[in-house]
Amino acid sequence: MKARLPKGYGGGGASNLQQLARQAQKLQEQMNQTTAELEEKEYTAASGGEAVKATVTGKMEVKALTIKPEVVDPDDVDMLADLVIAAVNEALRAAAADKSEQMEKLSGGLNMPGLF
Repeated sequence: MKARLPKGYGGGGASNLQQLARQAQKLQEQMNQTTAELEEKEYTAASGGEAVKATVTGKMEVKALTIKPEVVDPDDVDMLADLVIAAVNEALRAAAADKSEQMEKLSGGLNMPGLF
């Protein structure tokens, strides 16, 4: 006995695969373009009431770090280090969140592990 598919299913196996491959290629090209654009963006965050500002790129690299002179206290280096860490981490979180949001828009919310 031969199984039959409902009308509209099957029959175009090779062409359906080609269409799917074209769609996947187009999505990959869009993702590559978006990734390149995101890598050029800069994200800035501050801590300690703007005492420390960190700027990172979409490549997750620190580009700039600004420290107001009045927060540099030789007797409290640990506080300054904490402010720097907080500012850098917040800027990195902003970059990662933006990338995640942009990629989710492209993928239509599909979860594709390892793709981005």
